[in-house]
Amino acid sequence: MRGSAAWSLPARAQQGDRVRRIGVLAAADENDPAGKLRYSAFTQALADLGWTDGRNVRMDFRWRSDDINRIRALAQELVGLQPDILVAGSTVATAALQRVTRTIPIVFVDVGDPVAGGLVAALNQPGGNTTGFAILEASLGGKWLELLSEIALGLKRAAIMFNPDTAPVSIYMPSFETAARSLKVVPIIAPVRGDEEIETAIIALGREPRGGLVVMPDVFTSVHRLPIISAAARNDVPAVYWLSDIARDGGLLSYGVDQVDTWRRAASYLDRILRGEKPAELPVQLPTKFEMAVNLKTAKALGLAVPYRFCFAPTR
Repeated sequence: MRGSAAWSLPARAQQGDRVRRIGVLAAADENDPAGKLRYSAFTQALADLGWTDGRNVRMDFRWRSDDINRIRALAQELVGLQPDILVAGSTVATAALQRVTRTIPIVFVDVGDPVAGGLVAALNQPGGNTTGFAILEASLGGKWLELLSEIALGLKRAAIMFNPDTAPVSIYMPSFETAARSLKVVPIIAPVRGDEEIETAIIALGREPRGGLVVMPDVFTSVHRLPIISAAARNDVPAVYWLSDIARDGGLLSYGVDQVDTWRRAASYLDRILRGEKPAELPVQLPTKFEMAVNLKTAKALGLAVPYRFCFAPTR
């Protein structure tokens, strides 16, 4: 029966049924190659399920910003288009959409802790109009510090950088602090809200040798990746990031959720909701695939020897 429905609904759309509308509040720049890769995987997965942009669905994208007021304005704009379903590319984007509508289904992608953030009631029974795909993996806070200490031998201090207005830092702090104690590394809290504060925090970290930086998952750190990378390079501070895109842009090391895989998986929830299922009854999905990236040019510039296993670290 499900196979028959998957064939018949798009076929009817070709014969005159209304075109479904999908609004996407993205967490990437429109011209960002990595963002394009994620959204291409998403739209292709939708097409594989029978939903093709320009045929039986219309996709309305609004691109990222790290300004909360701007994000809220974009959310209002998308809801005003009266879409059948909304997609949110970050925690902040999801919250912004929820402020505007509690009836239009919302599928989030790359959200930290949706329960602690008040986005859903529970992972297995989200309730309301929202569900999606989280990047909840509390152990990553410690994993980032451990990886950084392997590549930056003799690490003595490590700052954890985040924007307190937008980052789900509380998820990762316990494991970060536990790893710091185990590695005998002094943990430093570095909240930042703009380029000037980023520069100040990294300069302070680089004043003494053996300092390192752990950059938290957040739309803010993604948008401000180049100032962070640049300041870390100027001050000889090795840094680990959550997004492979940042390592490709010049960051030293990254380890985190494979976002292309997550966006591809998200298409299945849009398909199910567009066919009549309720987001309240679709459990929040957790990450299944992670990836590591090392920028060898940056490692060389910092005078760091990359461990052999890093060069052949499998994606899982």
